[in-house]
Formats: sequence, C-alpha cells, structure tokens
Amino acid sequence: MVKTTPKFDPRLTPARPDLAASWLKGKVEAARFAEGEKRILLGPFAALTRVPDASAPLDSMVLYGEPFEVYEDKNGWVWGRSGVDGYVGYAPAAGFLSAAEVPEPTHKVTAATTHLYPLPKARCYPVGALPRLARVALTGRVENAFAELADGLWIPQVHLAALDAYEPDYVLSAYGFLGAPYLWGGRTAAGVDCSGLAQMALAMAGMDAPRDSDLQEAALGRALESGEKLRRGDLVFWPGHVGILTSPRGLIHANGHHMAVAAEPLRDAIDRIGTPRSYRRLPLRRRSALD
Repeated sequence: MVKTTPKFDPRLTPARPDLAASWLKGKVEAARFAEGEKRILLGPFAALTRVPDASAPLDSMVLYGEPFEVYEDKNGWVWGRSGVDGYVGYAPAAGFLSAAEVPEPTHKVTAATTHLYPLPKARCYPVGALPRLARVALTGRVENAFAELADGLWIPQVHLAALDAYEPDYVLSAYGFLGAPYLWGGRTAAGVDCSGLAQMALAMAGMDAPRDSDLQEAALGRALESGEKLRRGDLVFWPGHVGILTSPRGLIHANGHHMAVAAEPLRDAIDRIGTPRSYRRLPLRRRSALD
C-alpha cells in the first residue's frame, strides 16, 4: 500500500520544506521543526505576506496587541502563525515582543481609529494611532476622560471597551466600516477587503471567523436550503467574495467595484458579479460563528 501524506492548507499550516512547527512533526516533511514563541505586536499593524519581501502582495494583517506564534526570526522578518485566525505568513520583525514582556491586555479599541496621546489632554498632539479591535493594557488610571496605557501613553476612554464586551449586531458593526477604502488583505478602517470586513464585524460581536472567504464559507453557520427566505445578517458568497445582508434585498461588502466598503441592493451586486454560490446563516446567540 502506498502511504499518502495528508494535504494541509498552506495558509493555515506553518510548514516549509526547510522548517515547520513542532506540532506538525510526523504530519508534514521538513528539514527541521521548531517550537513556536508567542509574541505580541506592539505596533498599529503589521503586514502579513507569503514571502519576506516588503513589495510582496498583502495577504492579511496582524493588529496591535494580537498574538503571533513565531517559528523563525531572520533578517528582519518573523515567520509564523496568527493567534487570532491561524493565518501563516511573514511580517516585519519590528514591534513583535515576547509575550512574557508584554502586560496582558485588558481592553480593546472600539472606534474606527483612535489616537495615542503623551498626556491626557485632547489638545495635545498625538504620537500614534490604533485601529479598531487593537488590544491594549490599561493601568487603571483615568484623567480628563483619558485612560492610561501600560506604556505611559493615553487613549480616549470612550474609544475603549472591556475585552469581553461585544456589540450585539454584527450588521451594524459592518456599517462602522462604511466608506473605508478597499485593500486586499486589509483588516482596518484604513483599508479592508471583503473577508476582512466579515471577520472584523463578526469579531466585534464576539464570533470567531477564518480569514479568507472560502474558509468562511466552509466553516461559518449553515447553508440555506433552496427556496429558504433570506434575512438580515445572512452571509452571501461568490467565488472569492463575501458580503453581509443588511436586509433580504440589501448588501454591505468591501469590493473592488466601489474600491470601498459599500451598501447597495443585493440585485445590483448579483447583476454585476453573478449568481451567488451560497448563502449561510449564523447562529443568533452570541458565541463562536464556527460553532
């Protein structure tokens, strides 16, 4: 009998011919295996690409405060796997610190973008910015409606929520990105793609989702039966594309036609893109969308 090697999705499998994660030993072939080191990004975001090249196409992003399992740190690049959605790739090494050196996050950013201030004053010139769902550690000190971060900077308290606080309506969360420019691989209001929009909107509702649209189609909710009525919150999938229904006849999605997150009649999108491949319905109660 010929022994066959199981196939693994390279987007989710930290394995190369020369190096693979130790937990894949016996499952994949590699010259050597390495234990991962948990690191935390302390920068607004880091580009995640398939090769260690600053000019490579963007595949995804790691956001401030998100964990990243590093299997290699070489020539200014780290190679590893996102602790949020399991996506594998290379990212610039700057800003990735050992988890042991970083305080546990206590809150997350809920504004589309928020600024970081050296002092708790609105008229003080900001020294940086953080995207929605960035994870931060607070000291508990509050002045002038600003909360102090563990690194001594300040952030508007109104732009924060506890890590376990969730928005009840992911459709409204998607509207929070309305008008954001389209960016392949993006996960922020400064640039987002179709699956990034779905993933981030669901995350705001406390539901985990894979990174890419085909992975989302395979994992999220249940497929609607033929003739089943559409409703608000259903996901609609085309090959390589996903949107969120705002009503049985409305759609919000990040798309290359508008080069932005746009809301439009579902019929207009179908006339332009083609017949959807599937519709999927997510559980109404707050839990992982993967359940």
